[in-house]
Amino acid sequence: MNAQAAAAKTADVSAPMVLREDKGSIAILTLNRPAARNSLSEAMLQALGEALTAVGRERGVRAVILAANGPAFCAGHDLKEINGHRKDADRGRAYFERIMALCSQAMLQIVALPQPVIAAVHATATAAGCQIVASCDLAIASQAAKFATPGVNIGLFCSTPMVALSRNVSRKHAMEMLLTGELIAAEDAARIGLVNHVVAPGREHAEALALAEKIAAKSTLTVKTGKEAFYRQAEMPLAEAYKYASEVMVKNMLARDAEEGIGAFIDKRQPKWEDR
Repeated sequence: MNAQAAAAKTADVSAPMVLREDKGSIAILTLNRPAARNSLSEAMLQALGEALTAVGRERGVRAVILAANGPAFCAGHDLKEINGHRKDADRGRAYFERIMALCSQAMLQIVALPQPVIAAVHATATAAGCQIVASCDLAIASQAAKFATPGVNIGLFCSTPMVALSRNVSRKHAMEMLLTGELIAAEDAARIGLVNHVVAPGREHAEALALAEKIAAKSTLTVKTGKEAFYRQAEMPLAEAYKYASEVMVKNMLARDAEEGIGAFIDKRQPKWEDR
């Protein structure tokens, strides 16, 4: 191991696995295990879950950006850690169950967070890394980014990434990614709906921040209401979805911010949100 690699490994061990930076009302969470390509070890998933729990409780946070340090956005699960548990008495079953539950919990946290979460993807996102991108509400990708669900190549079908992926893109596009395991370019990811926008390398962070600032200017009550309703209605039959959405609209209409926003529109002035 050369000195540079050794330094990176030391930094990877000693530094927090998830960094947080606040810019005004926007929280930026950064995966910070660069020497391991931000692979999702048990410790990394726990750190991510704790960071998401913290921002979810803070009323002052109006949007969240999820980014990463190093040569990859996220390489998925830590296969070395997974393989190490095959020596356990149960051949790793208990660990496998625990790590899959932790990963699923983190993905559900992203969806359940009251604030919108924007992925800023600077490089490759594979397997559970692709799952993170698909779980985020919005995604900005560098032209240098690539995406894949390559588990089929190593005999481990990307079944949990499939859940998020199949809720973002059409079935045939999802199945092609899942069955071939091949990398797709950022432009193709945008074409099939996995990401929103593709930007020049190095611009993904700034573009995600600009998008977050647009959202942060809205009523947090309205955004929270809309995000929750979006995911709930998407799983319902059509008639049930309309019934539920109508109930949400009525409740939203009675909120102070809706009254203020409609009044401001009629009066041709800027609304003053109270987030209630």
